[in-house]
Amino acid sequence: MDDFREKGGKKAARIGIIANTFLTILNISVGLMSGSYALISEGGHTLSDIATTIIAYIGFKIGQKPADPEHPFGHGRAEAICGLVIMLFLTMVAYEVMSGAVIKLVNHSTITTPDIYAAGMAFFGIFINYVISEYIIKIGKDINSPAIIADGQHQKTDIFSSVAILIGIIVSNLGFPILDPIIGLVIGFFIIRTAFKLGKENIDHIMGKVPSEEFIDEIRDIANNSSKYADNAHNIKVDYLGSYAIVALHVEVDGNMTVDESHKIVHIIQDNITDKIDNVKYVNVHACPKGLEYNHDQQVDL
Repeated sequence: MDDFREKGGKKAARIGIIANTFLTILNISVGLMSGSYALISEGGHTLSDIATTIIAYIGFKIGQKPADPEHPFGHGRAEAICGLVIMLFLTMVAYEVMSGAVIKLVNHSTITTPDIYAAGMAFFGIFINYVISEYIIKIGKDINSPAIIADGQHQKTDIFSSVAILIGIIVSNLGFPILDPIIGLVIGFFIIRTAFKLGKENIDHIMGKVPSEEFIDEIRDIANNSSKYADNAHNIKVDYLGSYAIVALHVEVDGNMTVDESHKIVHIIQDNITDKIDNVKYVNVHACPKGLEYNHDQQVDL
């Protein structure tokens, strides 16, 4: 599984860097030749995509490092931390794009009407960004990497930017050139929106937000069906550390069992959960004697 994730992470990073280098050169070159500030802004955006792809891959690599005495549960949260770095980077890019658009809107003499080449570049950008973003997100989901998924979602915002640019160029050529910097401003808002979404998702990962009920039910079903001597899995808690999760739960066993017998049962349950759910790396099972009331108010079981 680790080798599969490593190959997937490298592939996503390589594709993102190559595609965005190509788009950056084209967007800025065509933007300068055609007089489209919106395309030049999009070139700045795709340039930022290269940096965020590198950041995402760094987070992915650190998250792959095994556990050590100082990090007993591994380094998985590095991916979510790098997702926050990407959020900050996007916010700075959005500021630059939006401030440049505002300057043009205030000083109308700097506004020019983009030519037909700009429209062709915008249409090409829509196609390339759709293909690349969908592929990167798919890789991120396949290897369960928040950093790679975040990078793919960032890439996807370029689709909306290119659509906005295309509309702006068409309307500008119909006699409303002021729309070109307005589209640049819209692109800035798209970037801000993506930054907010990424920030929320990665903060949820770091803060240990409760996963879906379906995931909890899956853990419960596996635990209840692992041994005929244990049932009523309860008090299930899950904490995500980047691409993987740690799980704690309680099961009921016969109170007359020996420590050795209950010990074997909880290990069978632990092994079954990690074997059947790929993104669960650590499991801690607590055995409760049947019929004995137990205080489950303890906040942390791990």
